Amino acid sequence: MLPIAVDAMGGDNAPSAIVAGARRAHEERGIPVVLVGRPDEIGDTGDIPVIAASEVIAMDADPGSSVRTMKDSSLVRAAEAVRDGQASAMVSAGNTGATMASALLRTGRIKGVSRPAIATAIPGPVGPPTVLLDAGANAECRAEWLVQFAQMGAVFARARFEIEKPRVALLSIGEEAGKGSPLVKEAWGLLDAVDWSAQGAEFVGNVEGRDLMGTEADVVVTDGFTGNVALKTLEGCAKNIISSLLEAFESTPEAKEASEKLLPALLPLYQRFNADSYGGAMLLGTKGPCIISHGSSSDEAMMNAISVASEMVTSDLVGKIGAAVQA
Repeated sequence: MLPIAVDAMGGDNAPSAIVAGARRAHEERGIPVVLVGRPDEIGDTGDIPVIAASEVIAMDADPGSSVRTMKDSSLVRAAEAVRDGQASAMVSAGNTGATMASALLRTGRIKGVSRPAIATAIPGPVGPPTVLLDAGANAECRAEWLVQFAQMGAVFARARFEIEKPRVALLSIGEEAGKGSPLVKEAWGLLDAVDWSAQGAEFVGNVEGRDLMGTEADVVVTDGFTGNVALKTLEGCAKNIISSLLEAFESTPEAKEASEKLLPALLPLYQRFNADSYGGAMLLGTKGPCIISHGSSSDEAMMNAISVASEMVTSDLVGKIGAAVQA
């Protein structure tokens, strides 16, 4: 397999955490990796090769103009490595918009895909995570795009989480088919008309926000604005609940003593909800797999992101998405 191109300069903890994660993926899991960035700043890469890139797109930079003007940036060079056959996929914890723009403008869209979408794994207490898309790539959508998001999401859920027959749902304000905005109502009709059995999936209708961490569906589709708001709401709730629990455990000597017995039992649940375990979100619809990691990614998150990219290359995610959207 061609190496995974990793943007060594992207993210709050770059390049140290990025390089450390890349080395772990290479040395512990045997995944071929190539780092992209400023060689004099990257540091010791072990035996991982480096593609030199002199520029870095800042986290707060305008995505479109940055990708067009900073042609020697680490993000652009990573995407070009995929385009030119030097790498099989790309991973970045840098500017999300610029990562999407680089992947789209340099590697291009899969034939038949109208718009790429960000797929994010939403873990729940039991079962595999729910795949939510679009989580922010397209703030405004057409109903037919949501159908493609559902098709791509079903392929991803099967490849990533080994769900044999993914259940696809539409995010709305009620379970009934007539509930929701004009976009949601139109999308429901189009989704219901798809021959999902031919694609190895099933359309189960509408779900509500409370179902995102449940077991009602494996893939939930919505527009990028709504999806991103839902995702950030869940992230904020989880963060506040964890902080409140930790404060409660330290509130009294009795609570602290009880926490010593409770924390070991809660640790597996914490790991299940830990974003580092999933590595990042997947940009679906581009000709090369692209993982968008959180800006604060640790070396653990980066290692897992590279592992997911490798798995998606091995499973021929791009080819399967192409077949699904053209069926």
